Amino acid sequence: MSEREAVVRHAHPEDLPRVVELITEHAAYEKAEPPAPGLVDRLAGLLFGPGPSRLRCFVAVLPDGTLAGYATCAPELSTWNGAEYLHMDCLYLAEPSRGHGLGPLLMAAVRAEARTLGLPELRWQTPAWNEDAIRFYDRLGATSKEKRSYALPAEA
Repeated sequence: MSEREAVVRHAHPEDLPRVVELITEHAAYEKAEPPAPGLVDRLAGLLFGPGPSRLRCFVAVLPDGTLAGYATCAPELSTWNGAEYLHMDCLYLAEPSRGHGLGPLLMAAVRAEARTLGLPELRWQTPAWNEDAIRFYDRLGATSKEKRSYALPAEA
């Protein structure tokens, strides 16, 4: 598996059952409660319902068509800065797909979405114990703030 073989794209409605499987894995990985039943339908409404969607979901697709990971994001407002930014709520890769260049591809897609929306910054959080994620984000050039909240300019 390499960056050239994998594709990152916006999620399609038919991707949602697998995305919810990945969300469930993600919750278990972070030692959180599993998602409540009906998440596929709730996400379908948020992503593909009537009117403009605020939530975006990107999926990492392997050459065999397997969805190996996802990232979700939505525009948010910083009162302190008086400006909008793109908040990345989740980024997760299934265990066998880590370390093969898919994380940077997902991050690039989210950064591109920030630029498309005209938002100057991308922010997110990760648990303080998740040292692998912290190293990954640090390698991207992100800066760490209190609570392991990160900020990264939308422009490269």
